[in-house]
Amino acid sequence: MRILSIFCLLFGCVLSAKAQLLPTFGNSRTGATGMQFLKVVPDARSSAMGGAVVGISNDASAMFWNPSAITQTDSAKSSYLLSHTYYTAASTISMAAVTIKTGTLSRLGIQALSMNYPKMEETTELQPYGTGRTVNLSNTLLGVTYAKILTDHFSFGLSSKWAHEAIGDVQTNMVLFDLGLTYDIGIKNARFGVAFSNFGMNVNPEGQVQMVNLSGNQIKTSFGEISAPGMFRIGGAFDPIHTPLNRLTLAMQLNHPTDNNESFAIGTEYAYRSILCARAGWEFATDEASSFPSTGLGVNIPRKFGAFRVDYSLVNRTRMGNMHRITLIVKLF
Repeated sequence: MRILSIFCLLFGCVLSAKAQLLPTFGNSRTGATGMQFLKVVPDARSSAMGGAVVGISNDASAMFWNPSAITQTDSAKSSYLLSHTYYTAASTISMAAVTIKTGTLSRLGIQALSMNYPKMEETTELQPYGTGRTVNLSNTLLGVTYAKILTDHFSFGLSSKWAHEAIGDVQTNMVLFDLGLTYDIGIKNARFGVAFSNFGMNVNPEGQVQMVNLSGNQIKTSFGEISAPGMFRIGGAFDPIHTPLNRLTLAMQLNHPTDNNESFAIGTEYAYRSILCARAGWEFATDEASSFPSTGLGVNIPRKFGAFRVDYSLVNRTRMGNMHRITLIVKLF
């Protein structure tokens, strides 16, 4: 009861904070932060459900959504995840993650993520058709997560991450933190989660850029501060149908980023015998509209030593096109 009271107090403080949690449509803060790759969903199940998984994530991808949710990886001693995203503009995202049971009530997670881009031709104001040089871009994330089950219904998790972004000869490095809470209400398998992601100090990029103007060449070595795209998420889900044969999960989530409008997501997942899964979701009030809901499929193959799961998702954006994700998860009991 004391833990629940502390949680309610924390949630009340967040609601009274200066940043509004309820939607403020038309008051966009787009472009106010760097490290935009930290916002890209890395796994297939979550993207298929519109991202409404902060309260129900149950595999190693939880380190992206809610670090406390790695405690929901069933009774597996370890869980492994490999995911690949075919993103827009010929870019790709790869994620590898593992969670390990370190005690009866605790889990340790390790994640690595990389976003890769095709080579880009350098252009300037005076050479709009190219300088003959190419610009390389890269993004990398490494993180460690610790989560613990505090009661039968309540879990807590904390992540520490190192994020790296390189554009040409300019590099940015950040140390970031995530905090997550999950609570199992116990009615209709209802649960909800709260997560704060990508919080850290602003930093100055390092490196140099050669700038060409009418007065000649100029080397720029000082740059303004960059902040990470922080995110507050709160969401819940319940199962109106939950039998050994059929399970239907309905989820919803409110997202409050530091660099954009608030958005609202809904998602659903139907599972037959916990083997075949069909998913769909929609995120509202985003900068990039969708022509149709996000969709996806999953196949879970139980084995004596654990289980294999393969997930696929298709996400559409009107201007960015279709994005495909495929994820492989292995659990060892």
